Amino acid sequence: MAKKKTSIKDIAKALGISITTVSFILNGKAREKRISEELTKKVEAYIQQIGYKPSHLAQSLRLGKSKVIVFMVEDISNNFFASIARLIEEKAYKNGYKIIYCSTDNQPEKAKELIATFKMRNVDGFIITPTPDLESTILELLDEGLAVVLFDRWIPEIDCSYVVVENEISAFEATKHLIQQGGCKNIGFITVESNQTQMLERLKGFLKAVEGSDVEHTIFKVKFHAIAEQEASKSILEFFKSHDKLDGIFFSTNYLAFEGLQALSRLKKKIQKEIKVVSFDDHYFFNLYQPQISAIEQPLELIAEKLMESILLQLDESNQGRKFQQITLPNMLHVRQSSEISD
Repeated sequence: MAKKKTSIKDIAKALGISITTVSFILNGKAREKRISEELTKKVEAYIQQIGYKPSHLAQSLRLGKSKVIVFMVEDISNNFFASIARLIEEKAYKNGYKIIYCSTDNQPEKAKELIATFKMRNVDGFIITPTPDLESTILELLDEGLAVVLFDRWIPEIDCSYVVVENEISAFEATKHLIQQGGCKNIGFITVESNQTQMLERLKGFLKAVEGSDVEHTIFKVKFHAIAEQEASKSILEFFKSHDKLDGIFFSTNYLAFEGLQALSRLKKKIQKEIKVVSFDDHYFFNLYQPQISAIEQPLELIAEKLMESILLQLDESNQGRKFQQITLPNMLHVRQSSEISD
């Protein structure tokens, strides 16, 4: 029969003191709770004598450090988030930290429940791609002194650390490329129906590029639930059917591009010859597709590096009173066959 593990209750009973007193001593709060030095030493000596080892949670409560960071994103299976996760895991490990991954599915209630659960486990910090309506929860984390870094999107109303990319500038440059190098006169912009900052900035960049030009433009917003329920391809197909004069298309995400390319294939539209294509967020698949798809590459390695740099700075006890890091990184447009003028 396995030996029963000693508990705080057992220690309290053996020494004839309260469980609360033992807990305060284990958590390093003896002086704060005015527990005598004599009693504190007595408890510590007994713990050493019996070889008591507190659980990881109890240890983290006492030391105030769990050495665990939560990486909370919209969908961890998404190639962009998965790539960042892998890079962060490596950098965290080198600095003595472990990463817990989770997906919110862009649902505020799920995000709030996950945050509450991890707070109870005394994690040290959060790297979050925020869902809608998460402002008050993030403010609570900051008020409680937890390390928080937002990425991919930020919340204008909250002063905190974030790492994002130049969404507006990159969308502007990609659209200008379709107009100037691609010769497009009628461009569609397919995006997600969302108030997330990165999506709004990409739309803003597109509109700035077509503003004041003789280029016709159409915006199509795919409902988020349609993507989750795999109905995006159908809605994009209907959009292309009703806008058959388009000679250029800009997808605001690579997963929309995958659905859009499928729709264009079904309609037997010749990419490059009949319609030029550019996507935000590059993917290895775009190099394999024929013709190869032009795309905006986000600097994954640099994003991961800056995320870890920012959260470690907040976790550094010698750096209290620090300012938040608010970082915006440049992207790179890779011009491939899909947006070039065909021979």
